[in-house]
Amino acid sequence: MSTHISDRYASSVIGLHWLIALLIVAAYATIELKGIFPKGSDPRLLIKTIHYGLGLSVLGLLSLRILSRVLSQTPTIVPTLPKAQHLLSQLMHLTLYGFMLAMPLLGWLLVSAKGEQVQIFGLHLPALIVENLELEDLLEDLHETLGSVGYGLIGLHALAALFHHYIQRDNTLTRMLPWLKHR
Repeated sequence: MSTHISDRYASSVIGLHWLIALLIVAAYATIELKGIFPKGSDPRLLIKTIHYGLGLSVLGLLSLRILSRVLSQTPTIVPTLPKAQHLLSQLMHLTLYGFMLAMPLLGWLLVSAKGEQVQIFGLHLPALIVENLELEDLLEDLHETLGSVGYGLIGLHALAALFHHYIQRDNTLTRMLPWLKHR
């Protein structure tokens, strides 16, 4: 049995990373597109339903992603990062995982507080809370604010990957690229 640790993440981790990234981009796109349709119109309702499904898909896949990360080995960054940079990296990843957990849950709570039914792929999900119009406003503000913060987090994550690749010239980015072959 070989003790060699791959220089890349497991295929499951890579696949889930990029699938979740795509779903998050699509969730942002749908919520931005929603505004071009009049309130109450069929296209707007369809886009909201798609947005809910995308967000809840992120929530479901997140558990698989965490499981996949726990069950696989993390490839070493070469050359090794300074301790402070390693800690910042860990903090950013924890923050991103928190974001991917909080956004769909806040969205589900928000829809529940509105008294609306949450559907994903034709399945009706239970309300997390009873209808509460006062709480709805708070949840909507939280969801929108965290969504705005998410733009920054995602941007910082992408910039950090590019910084590592082009400035520090380490393998941080290439460990997560799907088109490279395992050595």
